[in-house]
Amino acid sequence: MSQPRILVVGAGIVGLCTAWHLQRAGAQVIVVDRAGPGEGTSSGNAGAISQGSVAPLAMPGVLKSVPGMLLDRKGALHIPARAWPAALPWLWRFVLAARPERVRDIAEGMSQLLAGAETRHREILREEGAEDLLRDEGQLYLYRDEAHLAKDESAWALRREYGQRTEMLDRAGIEALENGISPDYTIGVFLPEQGHIVNPLRHARVVARGVQRLGGEIRRAEVTDIISEKGRVTGIRAGGETLNADHVVLAAGTWSRDLLRRLGIDVPLIAQRGYHVMIPDPELMPRRPLVPADRKAFVTPMEEGLRVAGTVEFGANDAPPSPARAALLLDDLRKLLPGARTEGAKPFWMGHRPCLPDTLPVMGPVTAYPGLWCCFGHGHLGLTASAPAGAMLARAMLGPPANTDLSAFALERFA
Repeated sequence: MSQPRILVVGAGIVGLCTAWHLQRAGAQVIVVDRAGPGEGTSSGNAGAISQGSVAPLAMPGVLKSVPGMLLDRKGALHIPARAWPAALPWLWRFVLAARPERVRDIAEGMSQLLAGAETRHREILREEGAEDLLRDEGQLYLYRDEAHLAKDESAWALRREYGQRTEMLDRAGIEALENGISPDYTIGVFLPEQGHIVNPLRHARVVARGVQRLGGEIRRAEVTDIISEKGRVTGIRAGGETLNADHVVLAAGTWSRDLLRRLGIDVPLIAQRGYHVMIPDPELMPRRPLVPADRKAFVTPMEEGLRVAGTVEFGANDAPPSPARAALLLDDLRKLLPGARTEGAKPFWMGHRPCLPDTLPVMGPVTAYPGLWCCFGHGHLGLTASAPAGAMLARAMLGPPANTDLSAFALERFA
């Protein structure tokens, strides 16, 4: 039987993990992206593998705090004036997703996607001889007091319901795990079964080399169009060349929306820009990701130093970054770890998280265009979801199809 030829559009970690599983399952895969593997948004993530994060962003408790964050120029959420026209329709869908019955459905879908995520990541890294990239030190969320914790209690309850193991810590418990955390944080929630990647860019490159080792191809070219004939997708236009295929997988992050629009399909995908700063020598290095819950930031120990990642800023793909937003991350670090050295920080980084209003990604076939498959919109959980999403999509495309139900992630839910 001949190998199906599959084009994967996007060399971020989601596209690469999808390509790895497809190639391993017997397809002939070509990954196409204008940038090198992992050089876009995937290079700048917080490194967290958060398989228990089943609670959607649109929780009722979160909605109550959104107006206050918007009014605070230094808040964790920022919508520039130029972004409001695109943000308003998205925010309305976001509010609708916070209905209790919808929250339950979303949590069920996220549980289906994220269950065993770390095992899936380790499967790839083991075969590629790079298990050192994944560390199992847990994650530590930090709260100032009981009132602060109570704002997130519904999300924690949902996580525990779906199997998330949590350990509640008092101040002494926090100090037993980590040194140097500000005394302003008196309550900790420790997640012992969650890990982190110590170098997201190296991670993406390892997976890309795995695709090539298995017989696939990585090609650098800008994809400008999806080609269809008689209603069926037959390839793409990239770098001025037409590439034909049996199937096309769209895994291009926030750029997926632009390519779908050329087929007359609109999806409420928006870029939530995230920033990070990297400090090569902070002197005070935690063992695991620390999450000051009031700032929605991740402070992660990595091979190249300490990465402080976070903020949510709405904006178009071509909008310029904001140095002021990046500077807030250094303030967050000083408030969390007063003894950390912030001098010598590298120039800030900014990337585009592809976010959908109900948190669930779009995964699976496009009914209106046979031959086209989607795997994008994993939002703040792109790294975590990449390996399990790739495995799920490969099963759905190549079999065995048993236990591979992608209906919760269907593009058609936005019709």
